[in-house]
Amino acid sequence: MTEASPTQGDLFVLDSPLLAEVRGEHSLMAYPFFALAKAGSKKSLVYKTDTVSIEIGAGPSGVATIYDKEILLYIASLLVAKMDAGERVAQEFYFTAHDLFRVTGVNGSARSYTRLQDALGRLQGTQIKTNIEAGGEGQTGFFSWLSEAILQYTKTRTGEQRLKGVKVRLCDWLYRAILQDRRVLEYSPHYFQLGPVERRLYEVARSTCIDGPVQVGLNDLRLQLGYQNTLKHFRHVLRGIADADSIPDYSIILNEADVPPDGAAKRRVAAPTFVTLMPKKAVVAS
Repeated sequence: MTEASPTQGDLFVLDSPLLAEVRGEHSLMAYPFFALAKAGSKKSLVYKTDTVSIEIGAGPSGVATIYDKEILLYIASLLVAKMDAGERVAQEFYFTAHDLFRVTGVNGSARSYTRLQDALGRLQGTQIKTNIEAGGEGQTGFFSWLSEAILQYTKTRTGEQRLKGVKVRLCDWLYRAILQDRRVLEYSPHYFQLGPVERRLYEVARSTCIDGPVQVGLNDLRLQLGYQNTLKHFRHVLRGIADADSIPDYSIILNEADVPPDGAAKRRVAAPTFVTLMPKKAVVAS
């Protein structure tokens, strides 16, 4: 499927192009609402603390992924840009795939359009249940990120489909959170070049290091990222990311227990491992 260039009339209908920076809602930054994968996973996600409860159920195409989230970031950015400009806002959005790809750094290949269609299906099919309130309201039961997701196209004389635009309706929960709570944060333009774990590390650091460095337990961080593999594997991956210093604007420092010297007792109780998330400007100042 190819995409037709919008006509002058279409420009008054479509919300794109996005001219402001990419922004996202705070709770979606801080907590694991998406699978750390490129393809949809059928495995349900659960995250629970003393105060936060999140349950994510897979739809027919699996759980929405951290890459599918790009669409929600784009929609949130359109919404906030309209609010900042004093324009009337609604839950329905019309945009071009071309502009979404421009903002997220995706090429406009035929495969990209197929992935867009798959991502919209997962965002609509994924079931979310959480006790996090939005706009001063709580709710029980499950909801989907998008209650409507449609690719609108026309046909050429030869029968070829030409994508005209994308029509979506944002869920009530996220719409209230952005419209009323206004807890939105800017994203680094380098975010879309990151891998899945790096993306979540950036989001957690961005949403928690508001007042400076934050220290968190290694396993607590693993759960907050939504990392499904073992703690041992997570430590190995995190150490590589920390050594590469690959997170935009933030440094990741592992505070690990000292290894006992040769001749020390073979058995010892492993000390807890903590991770420090720190703005890079704080590292320079130290």
